[in-house]
Amino acid sequence: MNTQAETPTANFDVAKQVISVVLLVFGIFAFYHWSDVQLLYRVIGLLVVAAIVVGVVMTTGVGRNLLSFMAESKQEVRKVVWPTRDETVRTTMMVFAMVFVVGFMLWLLDMFLFWGVRFLTGQGV
Repeated sequence: MNTQAETPTANFDVAKQVISVVLLVFGIFAFYHWSDVQLLYRVIGLLVVAAIVVGVVMTTGVGRNLLSFMAESKQEVRKVVWPTRDETVRTTMMVFAMVFVVGFMLWLLDMFLFWGVRFLTGQGV
């Protein structure tokens, strides 16, 4: 049998996530409820609540997995071989040229189809 017993930390993680959602909803509600307070103070309060929510979520298993994923992603970005300026300019010019050529071909096709429809319907006589 392959069953896993729920650990107390998993239940606590779910509780933290629920608390985070409730706290974020409360922060948004408070932002609009106290609309008579200056906007700067409401935005600062909302940012503080959001920072607390992010801090709480990052202490859960999902948050730790996200942090490790972000760290691994940063390492992978360092391994990327970025193109030189010359390669980038050449590739961009090729893309522009191909867009122009395909656009011109589609314009010609549209023009001939329009001419054919006008001829077949007798409007272009």
